[in-house]
Amino acid sequence: MATYLVTGGAGFIGSHIVDELVRRGESVRVLDNLSTGREENLAAVRGQIEWHKADVRDLESIRPAFRGAEYVIHEAALASVPGSIADPVAYNAVNVGGTLHVLVAARDAGVKRVVLASSTSVYGDNSALPLAESEAPRFLSPYAFTKYAGEQYCQLFTRLDALETVCLRYFNVFGPRQDPRSPYSGVLSIFLAAYQRGEAPTVFGDGEQSRDFVYVANVVEATLRACTAPDVSDTVINVGMGEQRTLNEILQLLNTIYEREVKPCYGPPRPGDIRHSRADISRARRLLGYEPKISFEAGLRKSIDWHRSSAA
Repeated sequence: MATYLVTGGAGFIGSHIVDELVRRGESVRVLDNLSTGREENLAAVRGQIEWHKADVRDLESIRPAFRGAEYVIHEAALASVPGSIADPVAYNAVNVGGTLHVLVAARDAGVKRVVLASSTSVYGDNSALPLAESEAPRFLSPYAFTKYAGEQYCQLFTRLDALETVCLRYFNVFGPRQDPRSPYSGVLSIFLAAYQRGEAPTVFGDGEQSRDFVYVANVVEATLRACTAPDVSDTVINVGMGEQRTLNEILQLLNTIYEREVKPCYGPPRPGDIRHSRADISRARRLLGYEPKISFEAGLRKSIDWHRSSAA
C-alpha cells in the first residue's frame, strides 16, 4: 500500500482518481479548499480517506498533507479559458503560485513523484494534428500560459532538486460529476444538461470546431500509471483518445440517443477558444502502456445516465 495525496481531490477529475485509489486499496489523502470541488463527490469514500481542507495558495497550510506521502497528484487548479481572460491574476495565483507551493511542499516532505494535471490548451490553435508533445506552445489565453508555467516549474524542480515529476496534458475530459452549472465545466456537460432539461444547447461558433474528447476513467488510468511508471520523470505526456469530433457531430449523436430533433442556438465564438484539437498519444502508449479502454460513445452514454440519475 502506498500513500497518495490528491490536490483538488473533491473536484470532477480528482474525485474519480480518489475513488479508484480507494478501490485499489491505497492510502489516500485529499487536499481541497472546496472553491470548485464538492464534498458530495467523495460521499462514497469519505470514511476511507484523510481529508485536508486547505488552499494551495497558502504554503504553510498545505504542508501537513504532504508529510509521509509518496505520490502527489496535483489536480487543484482554476480551469476556464474565459475565466482566465477575465481574471488572469487569480489564475496565476492558483495555477502557477499554487503549483510552486505544491512542488516546494513535496520536495521538503521527501515525496517520490509529483504528477501534474496540465492541459491541451498549451498547444493553442496549432493545425499540426495530431498534436505531439514536441510542438511549440502557442498560448491563446492566460489559462494556457499558467498550465505551461506549471510544467516548467515541474521540470525545473526535477533538474535542481531530484524531485521526480510528470506532466500530463489532458485533452477534453468529460464524464459524471462534471457540473454543468460551473463556469469551469466542459461543453459536453453543458450539452447534456440542456438535453436533460429539454432545451436547445448553445454552441459558440459554427459547431464545426473539433475536440479530442476523452472519458474520465481513461484519464484516471493514465494518471495512476504516470505515478509509478519507470523512466518517465521530467516528461510531458498527452492524455486523450487520439481522435476528434466536431460539436455538430456530437449534437447529431445526442439527437439519436435522446430520440429528438434538437436544433442548437449558435452564438459568436469565444475569445481564446481553439478551432481543432487531437492528441498524439503514442508517447503515452510507449511510456505508460496507456490505451483508452472506454470509447467516446460508451463514455457519453455513461455520462447521460449520470445526468438522468442526478435529475431524478
